Amino acid sequence: MSRPPVHYSDYLQLEKILDAQHPESDKEKVEAHDEMLFIIIHQAYELWFKQILHEIDSMAAIMGKPVVNDNSPELQTVVHRMERVVTILKVLVHQIDILETMTPLDFLDFRDLLRPASGFQSWQFKITEAKLGLKFQHRYGQEYYVSQLRPEQVKLIKDIEQQPTLLELVNKWLERMPFFEDDTLWKNYKKHFPEEDGQHIFWSDFKNIYASTLVDGEKSNLAHFYEMFSDNAEGTRELSPKACRSALFIMLYRGYPMLQTPYRLLNNLLEVDEQLSTWRFRHVNMVHRMIGSRTGTGGSTGKEYLKNAMDKHYIFKEVSALTSFLIERRKLPHLSQEMDKRLGFHH
Repeated sequence: MSRPPVHYSDYLQLEKILDAQHPESDKEKVEAHDEMLFIIIHQAYELWFKQILHEIDSMAAIMGKPVVNDNSPELQTVVHRMERVVTILKVLVHQIDILETMTPLDFLDFRDLLRPASGFQSWQFKITEAKLGLKFQHRYGQEYYVSQLRPEQVKLIKDIEQQPTLLELVNKWLERMPFFEDDTLWKNYKKHFPEEDGQHIFWSDFKNIYASTLVDGEKSNLAHFYEMFSDNAEGTRELSPKACRSALFIMLYRGYPMLQTPYRLLNNLLEVDEQLSTWRFRHVNMVHRMIGSRTGTGGSTGKEYLKNAMDKHYIFKEVSALTSFLIERRKLPHLSQEMDKRLGFHH
């Protein structure tokens, strides 16, 4: 039996989409030309959030496997889809350019008709943050985080917050890296400094080389080095010391073929944080331009809430912190012949 022909309008459900804009100003018979723009921009945001969630779920399904082959199409797929998320986030930032063609007076034509609706009620965005790895305890404005949502949306978010986040899955993936578990890869490594108790010979060397690169104002970095990479360090972290060691090793030796894809994944996590931060920064400035110090339509503090969320809601900050411990390529310890072959394309 042959399939019926597919029509462009039917496939895209255009009748539904194009009939989904119903300005409040039309209902109230108030002249507010720019409300149509306001609706379409925010509908586009929600469609992009849906696509981002689709990508995150697919990446989590791969990263959640007991074993992820770093030299296989699986990790390439994760990196490709993470790069797509970054590109979408850049589009979300640029959409503000379109929204800013609306002047403050244009917005005032219909703003009061929207109360108490607010972008704070975007449950898809809250789910996006949660699935990436933003925990409730790290959120700004916890007291009204879900206060404006419908009960079914609150339940959905709370259920998702109990699931493994992408950051947690990345942590487990990094912990499985075999760089320092196989002693045969280090049997011909030529150490530069005496081994320190409990430390792998590579990290004993690296810490001493790193210490020699610090200027006077950076000496406290050695204490941070211990906090990040020592298994005996105290405190709650999103990335374990073992995962941090693997991530830093990937960053340091990313020129090796086997480490290039893992490095791209780590770099894309930082790109996600950067684009989210840029979006919040642009949003803060736009809100300040539009409403000044007035409260948001949903009752929040408007600009002040967005500014504080921007400062606090970095999801992959522990990955970013690793750049404090990079050293010049020329000072990197030379890897053993066995490790060199493992990370390259040698036979």
